[in-house]
Amino acid sequence: MTIDEIRDNFALLDDWDDRYRYVIELGRMLAPMPEDEHSAANKVQGCASQVWLSKHADHSGAVPVLNYLGDSDAHIVRGLIAILLTLYSGRTPQEILTIDAPAVFDELGFREHLTPQRSNGLRSMVERIRSDAREALTAAS
Repeated sequence: MTIDEIRDNFALLDDWDDRYRYVIELGRMLAPMPEDEHSAANKVQGCASQVWLSKHADHSGAVPVLNYLGDSDAHIVRGLIAILLTLYSGRTPQEILTIDAPAVFDELGFREHLTPQRSNGLRSMVERIRSDAREALTAAS
């Protein structure tokens, strides 16, 4: 699924209850995260729910590509992770640093529909991914 498909599906749903159900469904479609990756190193701090993001760098090309797996103990957060991974996973560090995930979430209408705790958690997840990208760039130079 692409971010444009998610945007199109959101546009078809008028009611926020339907949009929440859709986000939860996106979370159900996340690739499973192996139990051993539910580690303290992969845990994202600053989230009200338990959230894990694991990074796998693919160095087979000229530029590394960062791939992610994510999981949470909260259904709606798993959906938010699914949207984030659609934006960021499979991209180079340079591409990751140019993506404005908060703007995409605002465009989808989440600013008015997420609790402050969920918004803070979302910011923490974005910052974790952007930090990984900065570290990958530093390691490559």
